[in-house]
Amino acid sequence: VAGLGNYGLRGTRHSVGMEVLDRLARQLAVAEGWRVDKRCCADVALATAHGLALGLLQPRRFMNLNGLSVASAAEIYSLGPQDIYLVHDDLDKALGKVAIKLGGSARGHNGVQSCISALHSSEMTRLRVGIGRP
Repeated sequence: VAGLGNYGLRGTRHSVGMEVLDRLARQLAVAEGWRVDKRCCADVALATAHGLALGLLQPRRFMNLNGLSVASAAEIYSLGPQDIYLVHDDLDKALGKVAIKLGGSARGHNGVQSCISALHSSEMTRLRVGIGRP
């Protein structure tokens, strides 16, 4: 599960994917388990939920390069695009509204486009978190 955002700009609307992962890590009791993985240039935490092993990933890059971290982690952990969930902001959704999108285009989102380009696939499931228009 990759929380997309701008690493150096945490707390901003475009980094809501990272905020969602912080909350998920707290709920799964692994918030103290974040570690830097230099191999994929990301913060990583491992968790278990309902018997499933989860890898939580927060790229340490700007949004338009998040895909490099996601693709590196996919290679390290032997994951295919269909195994990856992207959590990211969506300007076209009202603040706080969420939707799941199964594959398809990036819809103009630079972080998602970066993941599609780096993984050579658009099969990733996306959790789109509404941030509304400014």
